[in-house]
Amino acid sequence: MSAPVTPKKYRVDPARLASGTWCHTRDRLIGEGDISASYSADKIGLEGKVRKPFAWQNALWVCTGMRLMESNRYAEAYRLVPERFFNGEPTTYQEVACLPAAERFKPEGFYHGMRVRHGKQNFILVGPCASFVPKSNSEVPKQADLFDAL
Repeated sequence: MSAPVTPKKYRVDPARLASGTWCHTRDRLIGEGDISASYSADKIGLEGKVRKPFAWQNALWVCTGMRLMESNRYAEAYRLVPERFFNGEPTTYQEVACLPAAERFKPEGFYHGMRVRHGKQNFILVGPCASFVPKSNSEVPKQADLFDAL
């Protein structure tokens, strides 16, 4: 078994990682970031599908896990590639889950090579997974106050 590949870290606006707040009046989640909203590990395992992916660096990504690091949420995600562009042998969550524990984990990550559906199209999750971590307050651009120009 090969050593795992160190995931790349991308710094993003913290709002993209926000978990949101449930609004009982509207009966829906308010303020959830697009990265958090793409969390699909449950749907991958149960249905072989993913939620709406998020865009990053001209690619589509799907979150497979949220973690807490130094009181900040961060996401682990895999690229979503149309099946026709994948060079390897596609697999499914069920096929990987049935493997012996030592064979389940690949250097590119657990979800690498898994076939999933989004809409009516087949995609493959491609690793290694990447970490999306929040930018610090000093890195997030501030919106100019309307009255600053006066």
